[in-house]
Amino acid sequence: MQTETISVIIPVLNEASTIGSVLERLMGTNNVDVIVVDGGSRDETVTVARSRNVQVISTPPGRACQMNAGAARATGDILLFLHADTRLPANFDCLVRQALQEPQTIAGAFELRIDSQQLGLRLIERLVNWRSRFFSMPYGDQAIFLKATSFHHIGGFPNLPIMEDFELIRRLKHQGRIAIVPAFVLTSGRRWERLGIIKTTLINQLIILGYFFGVSPDKLARWYRGKD
Repeated sequence: MQTETISVIIPVLNEASTIGSVLERLMGTNNVDVIVVDGGSRDETVTVARSRNVQVISTPPGRACQMNAGAARATGDILLFLHADTRLPANFDCLVRQALQEPQTIAGAFELRIDSQQLGLRLIERLVNWRSRFFSMPYGDQAIFLKATSFHHIGGFPNLPIMEDFELIRRLKHQGRIAIVPAFVLTSGRRWERLGIIKTTLINQLIILGYFFGVSPDKLARWYRGKD
């Protein structure tokens, strides 16, 4: 039986300090190709990515736009969307293929671990992983993956400035099971450390509630980035 190929799609914007180590973790995996989608970086992100011999393309900024562009270029049977500050587990390729072999599974993601020594973030990790399993609602920093055919069938990521991962998973839940792989991705704790655990948590919950109550995604994106 032929091994399914995986296309890892990484949207980036000024991630020179992180993209190198993220790409290093992907080297040597079987039947995996990588597409880095740059949204107009002004640092050395593109240079670093190209030095790792991966495909690099450019688009206007915006994570949804960038990920859809990467998916349009991808040739893999499976698409995996990876944030530029998040590292996958060593055997992610085998875990992804195994998860999608289950007949009822439409998509999946990994458990989350935050790269920080702050003790309060251990509670955040538990809450995130509980939410992911109980509600089948992983977010983008957990490395969402699915068959390319499923992604294109639902029209890809909605063209939103924020909450594009949330909306994608909501749509996928109507198509099948969302698997949470019992292995963790390691994501940067930089936002938590910069803003503080309480403030970051409040902002995140405010964005979700605002989205449910119909607040404009453009306004939500400005709230999230602290521009309002």
